[in-house]
Amino acid sequence: MFIPLHDHNPLRHVLRPYVTWGLIFANVLAFVVLQGAGLGEAVEAGAFSFGLIPSVLFDIRDLSPELIAVPEQATLVTYSFLHGDIWHLGGNMLFLWVFGDNVEDALGHVKFLLFYLLSAAAGGLAYALLAPNSDMPLIGASGAVSGIVAAYVMLHPRVRVWVLVLGRIPLPIPALWALGAWIGLQFFNLVTDGDSQVAWSAHVGGIVAGAALVMALRRRGVPLFDKGL
Repeated sequence: MFIPLHDHNPLRHVLRPYVTWGLIFANVLAFVVLQGAGLGEAVEAGAFSFGLIPSVLFDIRDLSPELIAVPEQATLVTYSFLHGDIWHLGGNMLFLWVFGDNVEDALGHVKFLLFYLLSAAAGGLAYALLAPNSDMPLIGASGAVSGIVAAYVMLHPRVRVWVLVLGRIPLPIPALWALGAWIGLQFFNLVTDGDSQVAWSAHVGGIVAGAALVMALRRRGVPLFDKGL
């Protein structure tokens, strides 16, 4: 649909988005570690050990003992730090890089980290609830990133975001149009694209959580919908 490139949206409350940078580093490090261990079997084992498996989360099935690395409840968060390939990682990290800093600015460092982890957990839980018998592990930061996208739209809908449309045309588009269309597409795909390998339910769960959490966690005095700008 489009690739985000940059936004003209200066930080107002923090000097540096250290948590955003740290989360990007953590995701990249997890990917590099699995790559270094051998992409094929290592990624598959990591997905089953740290990915979110609905049937295991709900105690319908048991994971093989040699694959158990963390309690199943912890996989509601750990899954979000794993990615299957460089394109999966790069897409999520690009969205986090462009939009995460301003959400962190609006919430503060500690609350932003909490926001990110809760959005990831909400996305994972939505995926599990809609497919409770699934044995397929969910991996990827899409749930958390979807929460950030929802929060950004609620905070800065009028900010122009430079995006690459159709993979080749750079355009400055108001965040409400670009990200609003992206959000609408996630709901549309959830309803119509049931056979897809993309976990649309995780995206939607993250969006709903992000929209709710930004209202509760934003700094006192930080307006919604660019009021006062």
